[in-house]
Amino acid sequence: MSDTPGHTTLITTPTFARHSADPWTLLAEGGAGPLRPCDDRALPHDELLRLIAGADALVAGMDPVTAEVMDAAPRLKVIAKHGVGTDTIDVAAARDRGIPVVCAPGSNSRAVAEYTFGLVLDAARRISASHTAVTEGGWPKLFGPELHGRTIGVVGFGRIGRLVAGYARAFGMRVLAHDPYVPGEAVTAADAEPVTLDALLAHADVVTLHLPPSGEPLLNAARLAAMKSGAILVNAARGDLVDETALAAALHSGHLSAAALDAFTVEPLPDGHVLRTAPRLTLTSHMAACTPEANRVMGLMVAEDVLRVLAGEPPHHPAG
Repeated sequence: MSDTPGHTTLITTPTFARHSADPWTLLAEGGAGPLRPCDDRALPHDELLRLIAGADALVAGMDPVTAEVMDAAPRLKVIAKHGVGTDTIDVAAARDRGIPVVCAPGSNSRAVAEYTFGLVLDAARRISASHTAVTEGGWPKLFGPELHGRTIGVVGFGRIGRLVAGYARAFGMRVLAHDPYVPGEAVTAADAEPVTLDALLAHADVVTLHLPPSGEPLLNAARLAAMKSGAILVNAARGDLVDETALAAALHSGHLSAAALDAFTVEPLPDGHVLRTAPRLTLTSHMAACTPEANRVMGLMVAEDVLRVLAGEPPHHPAG
């Protein structure tokens, strides 16, 4: 697609092509430069408004891409999310302005699924807690349950949820799954049991979340209270799926035995947040998708679709 000379692509995500030069090369050879390599910070809003004025394409990470941002970019022809979810982009506003939005579905599924199961193991066997204690001079013997014979509840049975279910079966776990958009026969074909959300919460020893943003907590105080006593909660999806204050209370009371989170309502996690002092809780910095393999594939997918749109061709992975 070398017939797209003179186009400018603004890159606002600091993780774009961090582990491979291939996405940079693809954009440059396709005529979608000059490019702006990001440093290790999100682009401030005022700087985004200034820089996007001359951009034909935007590759964004967690930046809020609002109607205001789009209106500041009279040349903008395509918005690419360097990731899977487009919740930080006003897709409706882009559609109204005739700007295609693209993303990279499936590019990080295995990375997130592997990380999720790592959080399951960490929460169950208290690995991080032991590490912290040992570095502080302690030598505790922390007990936690074996996963074999336990029940895992997978909420959201798309690419990531199905991979997590496969890892759980390899550990000898029973798998319950809830997804209102996946037919029961498809769940059964994947060796999982389709159940209602209420049934899953009541019977699962481990609950993992794999859904897009809900707008309000899926696991509110009432649903957290309805979880099986002593259960473990893992969320490497979106922070707004969980009522964080209610989760902290459930951990303090002992109703939940542990939790592990890689996504939060506000990121970075603010000082004084209730989760910072909750017991038996593992917190990580929204890094489930951070593998070199996923980073390369994600960059190539969005770069290819940017070039396709700039060349007047339909994208392979439109959002919305």
